[in-house]
Amino acid sequence: MTVLVVGLSHRSAPVSLLERAAIDPTTRGTLLEEMVGAGCCPLAEPVLEASVVSTCNRIELYADVEKFHAGVSELTAALARHSGVGVEELTPHLYVHYDDRAVHHLFSVACGLDSMVVGEGQILGQLKNALAAAQERRTAGRVLNELFQQALRVGKRAHSETGIDRAGQSLVTFGLEQLAAGAPVDEWVAGKRVLLIGAGSMSALSAATLARAGATELVIVNRTVDRAERLATTLAESFGPEAGGSLHARAVPINAISVAAELALADIVVSCTGATGTVLTADAVTKALGERQALGRADGPEARPLALLDLAMPRDIDAGVRAVPGARLVDIESLAAVAGGGDGPVADDVDAVRGIVADEVAVFGASQRAAHITPTVVALRSMARDVVAAEMSRLEGRLPGLDERERTEITRTVRRVVDKLLHAPTVRVKELAQEPGGADYAVALRELFDLDPQAVAAVSNPEQERSS
Repeated sequence: MTVLVVGLSHRSAPVSLLERAAIDPTTRGTLLEEMVGAGCCPLAEPVLEASVVSTCNRIELYADVEKFHAGVSELTAALARHSGVGVEELTPHLYVHYDDRAVHHLFSVACGLDSMVVGEGQILGQLKNALAAAQERRTAGRVLNELFQQALRVGKRAHSETGIDRAGQSLVTFGLEQLAAGAPVDEWVAGKRVLLIGAGSMSALSAATLARAGATELVIVNRTVDRAERLATTLAESFGPEAGGSLHARAVPINAISVAAELALADIVVSCTGATGTVLTADAVTKALGERQALGRADGPEARPLALLDLAMPRDIDAGVRAVPGARLVDIESLAAVAGGGDGPVADDVDAVRGIVADEVAVFGASQRAAHITPTVVALRSMARDVVAAEMSRLEGRLPGLDERERTEITRTVRRVVDKLLHAPTVRVKELAQEPGGADYAVALRELFDLDPQAVAAVSNPEQERSS
């Protein structure tokens, strides 16, 4: 296992750079195929497996590579090529982790220790999506499948065994707290009308959070109306009058007229789309505030400000909205600034999660090192069986008078001798392989018994063997 991660996040790069380097789903698919050599411009050095984690505050390329330095160079170049940000500008903000450090980083990410809001659990869904995308493109093999699946288990364990959930919170809740400016979120949201732009997973989380907080009307605008309608139906079933709640949810198509009309009536706007350009301009917000005042939604520009939460990367809402009287904008950039200056979650919970991560990294590393020795052990035993078969064939040629019972007994005896001679060293080498540097034992075993490298590779890649 030679896992390499090359990435940048809110901890290493300004939000403006993250915004420019953001990778959309289509680009991610092309990048995955290129990383493993299936695309039109395959990487120069072999990348055996690949996965891409792309969220609003991190972009990370994971790969199982053959050479460290070449892998770093090629992954960096691929990220620059697909993000549109030059290598020279990216490099100072990139971080690189290899082998156990890469595993430790991913497990920490899964637990929420590396999130903008420490302890938030949404990252688990994002890692699950990253793995699914790699599986769909067939770029995740044994190593990355096991790594990401174990990361998901570690994240769930951290949330179930510690109080990290109490220490952290979702990005949505964190954003609402900033908009509420010190007031309890439930009291601030209660009775308000919400305009939700987008109908993806983050929008669904935002909608559910607002519904639980007491929003009474939620209008969803989305490029695909069917998806917005499905979300509205789900919300009505969970939080509407028939479910004992007070939320009224409906969907409308996203166009300039509908957005303008709904914006003039809204108290809160939450936007999170996959658009590459601005969805809501400062001029649109200014015009909506004027109409809002005329409709009696405000007694003056400052009386009931329009609260806007932009959770998209790249941003959906023009940063110029901050200068519009009567509007209050919170986006990823402002959230990063606040999170960076906060006191953080309860130290005991963070320490407990760090302990879980350290333990799980050790267990994962031991299992991977043990798995690395297995093909060599299997190849050794296969060679031993071939030697026994060849010797028995030679014996039958020299002693043709052996009857079936004698031949069977001699074969069993020879096999028992070989098995007993191999048992102790193969068991011991598997134990030693679980320790750091254990891969060296596989190399030693192959050299000592002069094992055919192709025979070992055939055990290591059973799927390729079956398909050839």
